[in-house]
Amino acid sequence: MDITRLIQRIPKAELHLHIEGTLEPEMMMALARRNEIELPYSNVDEIRDAYDFSNLQSFLDVYYAGARVLREEQDFFELTRAYLERAAEDNVCHVEIFFDPQTHTERDIEFATVVDGIDRALRDGRSRLGITFRLIMCFLRHLSAEDAMATLEAALPFKDKIDAVGLDSSELGHPPSRFTEVFNRARDEGFLTVAHAGEEGPPAYIREALDLLNVERIDHGVRCLEDPDLVARLVEEQVPLTVCPLSNVKLCVFDSLEQHNLKQLLQHGLCVTVNSDDPSYFGGYIGENYRRTQEALELSEDDIYTLAKNAFVASFLGDTEKQRYISELDQAMTSP
Repeated sequence: MDITRLIQRIPKAELHLHIEGTLEPEMMMALARRNEIELPYSNVDEIRDAYDFSNLQSFLDVYYAGARVLREEQDFFELTRAYLERAAEDNVCHVEIFFDPQTHTERDIEFATVVDGIDRALRDGRSRLGITFRLIMCFLRHLSAEDAMATLEAALPFKDKIDAVGLDSSELGHPPSRFTEVFNRARDEGFLTVAHAGEEGPPAYIREALDLLNVERIDHGVRCLEDPDLVARLVEEQVPLTVCPLSNVKLCVFDSLEQHNLKQLLQHGLCVTVNSDDPSYFGGYIGENYRRTQEALELSEDDIYTLAKNAFVASFLGDTEKQRYISELDQAMTSP
């Protein structure tokens, strides 16, 4: 079978997706007009021209500017619905998406406005598109631990809609250890936990996320190969890594996709998954991440299968749902 066709047809789970990072320039402009918000860009082309990043922080500057157009519950609903419809085109059947409430509450947007709009779209996507979901609330690590704790408190009335907490934003200089207390509290409240670590930050941040935050997954984690003992631990414990290849290249973590270490991670026996991170900004949704990475690294059909299966195994789905999706994946791999 043609491997490009195989990538398209297999069911997929996406575990590392920032919903604010799916804001396409066309929607950004439309919402800016609707909400009477002035952008530093006069048209869609100017927005796309700004997507030339030198590092994570240069991306975040544009990312947070774009998020200003999101003000009403309907905005968050439309943003999430648009992502789900695009994900369905890539045969994504399960998503675990991040949202950053602090990006919005610091602009005096009510917490309920954000989470209710996203949740409504996720439930609509499940009924219309058959896409199951989990929702992950992330703390912005460039803000204080006290602010993170206040955000957790604000989230407690919405525990029926939020499944896990995470840690994202500027990694360098903001180690996971700063957020030990808030993650302990989150686990006590019944939330699952994940954290961005080892993208721009050192392998030590991965260790902190595991040992101090007790996370179930590491988001990114590509710098783990610098620490052989850490690699051995990640393999033994089968800690999932939610890798985002196109994002890593766009943010200059790797100079090119051909130099990405995803295949090495697989060869070490790590539980690696492929995801799109912030696809509007980084030039590709999950299908494009699979296709371009396969071509650049000459991934085999077995590699593609392993990556797709790992995502279901690493998801926060129950065992029965995981097995159902894996059975569908097995069938898609063997069908003519």
